[in-house]
Amino acid sequence: MKTMGLRIDVDTFRGTREGVPRLLEILDSHAISATFFFSVGPDNMGRHLWRLIKPKFLLKMLRSNAASLYGWDILLAGTAWPGKLIGQRLGSVMRETDQCGHEIGLHAWDHHAWQAHTDHWDQEEQTRHIQRGVDCLNDILGRAVTCSAAAGWRADQITVDAKEAFGFRYNSDCRGRGIFQPLLSNGQAGTPQIPVDLPTFDEVVGPNLTPLEFNRFILDQFQQPNSEVYTAHAEVEGIAMADQFDQLLSECRKHGINFTSLDNLLSDRTTFHKNRIVRGSVEGREGWIGCKSDI
Repeated sequence: MKTMGLRIDVDTFRGTREGVPRLLEILDSHAISATFFFSVGPDNMGRHLWRLIKPKFLLKMLRSNAASLYGWDILLAGTAWPGKLIGQRLGSVMRETDQCGHEIGLHAWDHHAWQAHTDHWDQEEQTRHIQRGVDCLNDILGRAVTCSAAAGWRADQITVDAKEAFGFRYNSDCRGRGIFQPLLSNGQAGTPQIPVDLPTFDEVVGPNLTPLEFNRFILDQFQQPNSEVYTAHAEVEGIAMADQFDQLLSECRKHGINFTSLDNLLSDRTTFHKNRIVRGSVEGREGWIGCKSDI
């Protein structure tokens, strides 16, 4: 039996309200524990629409048939009306996820703001946003959260340094293969990182791969010997593609593949390779993201 890490990113109000409960049902039916990273502040994801003027982003929206996949309420959130405060209104969903035995971590205070503005945020501004998210999620759960994952994998050296003050057990801020400790600006080793090494649904569905072909594609990726962490999204695998995700987990079990929350990947490890997080890119994702860089 091969065991891989499964993380669920929850980016929006609708993803929290509709996607998470459906995912809890699916995961329970397969006896799987996962790590849920929640966005807890205003849902302003619709403000990404300005990026449609960029050819690569427009192509991504067209090839994924975004309107039918995500729904117009997600695509327009925070544009014609103020973004809803997710944690304030849907904290009960986050508590239910916790009570079901899944690991809970912080994704973002404002997912859109983190993705759109980290280009020019300094460490103080990043720390302020992380602190708002941590305080909100701690209040919801009644205890301290112990892990985080930067929205959209937008993380660099500033992010590594900013997160060090929060005492997380680990972060999952970048793409790459193999758990490691990122170097801080002062040369010391920082909090362990659990990178994501597999593509997401929205990165590969397009002209050469239909939504219905995705399960076969990603199952082949799971069976590669070094694959370790997969990311699903509440807005996709929890809503429009929920039945297909359920089928994927059934196929995985037949092929000897099991999933667990990311904290279990750390097990009893006390030593890690040392690397840096640098700005890079992955095919199918618009803009820069944090990537593991070997040193």
